[in-house]
Formats: sequence, C-alpha cells, structure tokens
Amino acid sequence: MNLTIIAVGRAKAGPERDLFDDYRKRLPWTLDVVEVEEKRPLDAATLREKEAGLLLAKVPSGSVVVALDGRGEKPTSEAFAARMGAWRDGGNSRVSFLIGGATGHGKGVRARADYTFSLGDLTWPHMLVRAMLAEQLYRAWSILANHPYHRAG
Repeated sequence: MNLTIIAVGRAKAGPERDLFDDYRKRLPWTLDVVEVEEKRPLDAATLREKEAGLLLAKVPSGSVVVALDGRGEKPTSEAFAARMGAWRDGGNSRVSFLIGGATGHGKGVRARADYTFSLGDLTWPHMLVRAMLAEQLYRAWSILANHPYHRAG
C-alpha cells in the first residue's frame, strides 16, 4: 500500500520524530509525509479553512482520504486493520491521512473524507499523533500479516 500523511506543521528533530521514524522504517508499506503550513496570523475559523485547502491540495489522485478528528470513529486496532485490509483488497492501494492544525479540520476536509477517525477522547500533541498513527499503521499491517507484533488477548 502507498500511504501518505498530510499534516499541518513541520516536524522538528526530537523524540516524537524519532518514534515516528522507527515505525515508518518497520512498516513494509510505503509511508510518505507531506507537511503544509499557513504562516499568516488568522482567526481560528479562517485558519481552519485555509489549512483545509492546503491539506486537500496535496491529496494524491485516487486516494482514500482519512481525516484524524476527535469527533471521528474510535475503532479498535483490529477494526482499523480490517478497514485497511478492505481498502487494500478492494483495489484502493493509496490512502492519505490528514492531520489538521491546532484549531482542527475545516469543513472541506470533513466533507471530502471517506473515513474520519479519532485516536481517543484525549487531546494529543500533533507531532505525537504522527507517531501514534505510524504505530497503528504498523500494527494494522502486523494484524493483516499474522505477524506476532500484535498480541490480542
């Protein structure tokens, strides 16, 4: 599968990036990162819409669009893996994960998303979300491949 994380903000060197890179290297699927940033000081509503436009402009053609959003579905790791497997097996080998900025996603992202999910009810730093997503992608692959990394029980 060809996966892309399209995220607002620039990842700096540090433990979150190191953790992300660790899971990215383990993952047999291709995982690219595209970063976008709106540098002008804008009110929250305007910023959300500008960032939505920047994110959507980077979505590769034919990609399944997944928005990470606190209001989204909260799947189990097994359910997330099953969804990834269904996309893969259904011929949707390109999946793009959109991570918004501090003010959340604009309406355009939520309207375009084929699937919206949450990493839980807690609020997470955006750079840590990348690492957590990479880990869940690796876990999804391991579940689908019957690899021992994921131990249900």
